[in-house]
Order: sequence, then structure tokens, then C-alpha cells
Amino acid sequence: MDKYIYINDRPVLWEGETNILALARKAHIEIPTFCYHSELSIYGACRLCMVELEGRGLVTSCSTEPFEGMRIKTHTDQILKLRKTIVEMLLANHDQECTKCSRASDCKLRDISNRLSIDKVRFRQTRERKPKDLGSESLVRDPNKCVLCGDCVRFCDEIQGIGAIDFAARGQNVNVAAAYGKSLSQVDCVNCGQCAAVCPTGAITVKSHIPQVWDAIHSNDRYVVAQIAPAVRVALGEMFNLPAGDITTGKMVAAMRILGFEKVFDTAFSADLTVIEEANEFISRKAKGEKLPIFTSCCPAWVKYAEQSYPQLLGNLSSCRSPQQMFGAIAKERLPELLKVEKEKLFIVSIMPCTAKKYECKRPEFTHEGIADVDVVLTTQELGRMIKEAGIDLGGLEPESMDLPMGFATGAGVIFGNSGGVSEAVLRYAADKFDIPVPESIVLQEVRGSSGLREASLADGNLKMAVVHGLRNAQELCDKIVNGETHYDIVEVMACPGGCTGGAGQPIVQSQKQRKDRTTSIYHADKTMPMHRAQDNPFITELYDALLDKPNSHKAHELLHTAYKHRKRIDDDELSLSGTGSEDRCKVRVCVGTSCYLRGSQDILAKTLQMVEENAWGNRFDIGATFCSEQCDKGPTISIGDKVIHHAKLAEIKELISKEASVRD
Repeated sequence: MDKYIYINDRPVLWEGETNILALARKAHIEIPTFCYHSELSIYGACRLCMVELEGRGLVTSCSTEPFEGMRIKTHTDQILKLRKTIVEMLLANHDQECTKCSRASDCKLRDISNRLSIDKVRFRQTRERKPKDLGSESLVRDPNKCVLCGDCVRFCDEIQGIGAIDFAARGQNVNVAAAYGKSLSQVDCVNCGQCAAVCPTGAITVKSHIPQVWDAIHSNDRYVVAQIAPAVRVALGEMFNLPAGDITTGKMVAAMRILGFEKVFDTAFSADLTVIEEANEFISRKAKGEKLPIFTSCCPAWVKYAEQSYPQLLGNLSSCRSPQQMFGAIAKERLPELLKVEKEKLFIVSIMPCTAKKYECKRPEFTHEGIADVDVVLTTQELGRMIKEAGIDLGGLEPESMDLPMGFATGAGVIFGNSGGVSEAVLRYAADKFDIPVPESIVLQEVRGSSGLREASLADGNLKMAVVHGLRNAQELCDKIVNGETHYDIVEVMACPGGCTGGAGQPIVQSQKQRKDRTTSIYHADKTMPMHRAQDNPFITELYDALLDKPNSHKAHELLHTAYKHRKRIDDDELSLSGTGSEDRCKVRVCVGTSCYLRGSQDILAKTLQMVEENAWGNRFDIGATFCSEQCDKGPTISIGDKVIHHAKLAEIKELISKEASVRD
């Protein structure tokens, strides 16, 4: 029997929706909200989504479950006045320099203000202005634009499992901050940028490198070439009112030539190269039965996360560079001769769906003798803004083809843009070697899908693989692998939902359908390619003949491979946490470096601080955190005065501190 609720006296069929907000949207009524996000937990903090429920009064529509016969009003006089008051209070403390904000065209605060017809702010500013965090290579954080919706905090914790940012302080001083008030560049942020993708205002944005690219284009001393990642072609059109997933490759190439790029190449070319190098690396490991599973290394956010949180698995990461960095290395090696240009004048610009790529290209291992393999990374959003800045009508352009030889790719390279694409491309290459039947369509459904963790068992069980997107899912899988609870031969990890198509550098996603359309279009692009396996790319074959000799050769390792190292989660030596006191206080330092953190040092630090506070021992102890950069098996490591304790236990530390306190009575 059908069940109905009544919204503004009109019946709406209830088909299992979990909150009033979803039912209202189903009834084509858009209730404003800041803190609601369909992929995150219910927060209910902004109060903008309040509705009037008959018999109960005002309730939050995002957190109130429907029941049969429920009657609600969505826009009474009281509700409209309440919403305006809430938004005015937010605007009072919000940096309102909208014309200079990169989120001006899709700012939810601005949109809601317009919808509510707010033309003045009746409240005064109560918060002091805070400096911007400009330290990250990928992101800019402006606390003066934050509305405390918590979307960034919850995404970083719930989807990525990192918690690099969180709420700090209390009352009117509450704010969103990185650990210990540091810059995002100094904490365990992996630069995935998903905090910026869910931020409804301009509080966290993608760091723009457009000025550097314009400078290079306008310079007589630079020869500017570009590479375009596979996922960009199915998202750029959204910035020009084209349908989500519309493939704009040809129009994009034409626009970039008008902008002033000398050559336009395809990162899918170097993705083909990655397939061959990584597949051969895996085949060698599988034959030897060592360093398995092999983890893909195309996603720089995942690589940094592994370096910070799973140093014991770094030997399992493929030594292959990402396609972006392979392209840069090959371009700087070959193009000077092919284009008759000095290497120092060759300027490589990557167009990427990913904010972490900005960080990746600045890693020191990708700069040699002062020359970076990739000079600048622009996101899809930034390229769109450059095209608009130049007054180019993208939709009206005649399509043009990419330049050869590094503009030719197979479908295997193109599907790198989707979660599961790397695995499928490798399987297409290695199918013959493992007797895996490949259908005529070259589609391997075993690794396709949208779930956060997918598994496939192939070759009569001799080849087991996992595909993961979202770093919390990766964390759960890595823990099982480390603990010996499961075994795989290949694990593909991408940090962003859906893979690169859902990267934070893409146009802001307004619905899951939008992301799904991009994914579908990537697979459609693969179908239209003349070749679908990396080994069939004739220009890759020519590259090996002319330069690399064979897969995994010495020259290939020199140009296409790298190594990873354990890195600090917090970029500092030590940090005092117990405030000021007498100078002769006993120093207690708890290491919260990765190895110690994974062994429970964070809990010991918190409980030690609590113990000192409860006993009013603040004048006796200086409690602090240290950030050891060594990978060791001695954690948790804690020092109390001159005494260093390895493999420390909470009870032991409490006992030692109590004894020290009694000595200081």
C-alpha cells in the first residue's frame, strides 16, 4: 500500500527516503542547506533546512525521518525570516569580496543569498580577520570565508580517513584548522582537494597557477606545450553549459592552440607507457613471488598517504612514475631534438583533474639539474577560466586533433580516468600471459563498478586483484593486508570518488549522476578508439626502439621509475601542548611520527595531558609531541626528562609521571 506525506498540502509518495529533505527535492522543492551532503553523515548544524512539522514545530529536514501522514510546510513566514537571519549572520563575518573569489560563479552562500533576496546585512562583524593559508602547493585556505558547515572536516575524516583538518577552539572562536594550527603543507594533508570540492564557499579553493602559464605563453623565451589527462575531456564542457560527460577533446585542443600553446599532447599516451612498464614490473614480481601485492602508483594523493601511514608497504608500491611524470620525463628528453628547441626553454604544462598533481610535479625527485620534468599543473577548472578569460567560445569551435607522436593513445590509456581503469588496462596487456579470456569488446567487467572496494579473481584463481577509491577504503584494505587477513596480487588505489573523473580539479559536482555521466563517457571514448591495448600503440613501440630499448630497462628505470620514502605526518621537530609554566618543568615528549602513531602514541599523549590537567600538575610538566622521521619498530617512544621509553604502555607512563610528580612536591 502506498504511503504519502504532505508537503505544503500536496501529497508526495514516500518510497523509502530517509529524510524530509530528500522528499522535498523529489517534490521539486529546493530547501537550502550548507552542511548537508549526500555522501557524508548527517550534521544538522547550519539550520537553514528548517521546516515546520505539524504537531512538532520547527525541525531540521536533513535529520528528520518521514512518517506516513506527516504534514510539513517549507516556506512559512517564520521559516523565511529565520533563513534570512541565519544567512545574514553568516554574511556578517564572511569576506564579501565576491568579485575576486574563484568560487564566485558557484558559491552556495551567494546563491542562497540571492534566492532569499537579501540586500543588506543587519549584523556587525564579530570575528577578527585571520591570515590565509598559502603554504600548500595545491590548495588555499581562507578562514574568513568559512561558514562552519563542516563538510570539509567530515569528508577528510569519513571518506579519506585522514582528519587533516578539524574544528578547533570553542564558542564564537570556533574555527576549522589544520593540526596544531599549522599550514596544510605541514600536516598529513595528501592534497586530494576534496575539501575544496565540497566547500560551499571559497573557504578552501584550488591554488591557481594561471598567471605562471600566461607568463610563459607571452614570453619570447619559452616554448609552451601541454599534456591533457583523460578525465579532463569529459568534464571541461560543463564550464560552458555543455552536458555532463560531453567529450570535448577536439574543441579543447583548438581552444588551447588559440590560447598560445605550441603543441598539445595526450597524457593517455604516457598512460599507455605506464601500462607496459607497470605490467612488466608486476609479471616479474609474480614470477618471483615477491613484493606482492603490487600497488598502483598513479595517484599522488595515495602515494603520499602511503608514505605517511603505511611505510611498511612502500616496497609494494609500483616504482613506476605516474603518467603525468612519465610524460614530463620523456618530453624533456625527446622534444628538444624533435622541436629544435633548447631543453631549458621547453615549458611543460599539465592539464589535470587533480589538485594533488600540483604537489606531485614539485617533488624533488622530479627535478634534475634545476629543470623540472613538469613545470606547471593546471586543473580542469583553471583551463576553463583561461579559455573564458581569452573570450573563446568553446562550444562554437571546430575540433582539432592532438599533435604527434605523443598525442596518440589507445583506449587503455584513456580509461585511466576511471576507478578500475588502470587495472583493466594492465589486464588487457597481461591477458595472454595469464590465459585470461578477453572478450571481443575488450571490456573486462570484473574491475568496473562504482563501489568503494571491488574484488576480482581471474585466471582460475591465480590472479586476485582489488580496486579501491577513497582513502578510508584503502586504509581498511591495507590494514587487512598488513595483518595477513587477505591476499591480492594487484591493488589499484585512487583517492578521489570514482577515480580521476571525480577529481577536485574538475568542475564542482552537483549530483552523483554528473559524475556517473563522466565515467560512462570515458568508457565510450575507449570504444571509439582504433586501438584498445597499450602494446598496440605504434608510437610507444617506436619510443622503445629509439630510446628505452625494452620495458624495465636501465634507461626506462632512469626516466620512468622512482622510489618512495617514509615521511613525517607533521612537519616539525616538537610542539609543546601544555602551555606556559615554570622553566624547570619536567619535559615529557611523546613521538607521534607515523610508526609511533600507528602503535597508539596519540592515545597516550591525550591521556597524559588529561592526567596532568586533572591533577593540576601544569607547573611540574611540559607535555609535548615530537615528530620523529625515522621508520622504526620501537614505538610508541616517549621521553620523560632524560629517560627514554620504547614500546611504551599507558599504565607505565602514568606510573612514571606520578613518581616524578611526587619527587617534585
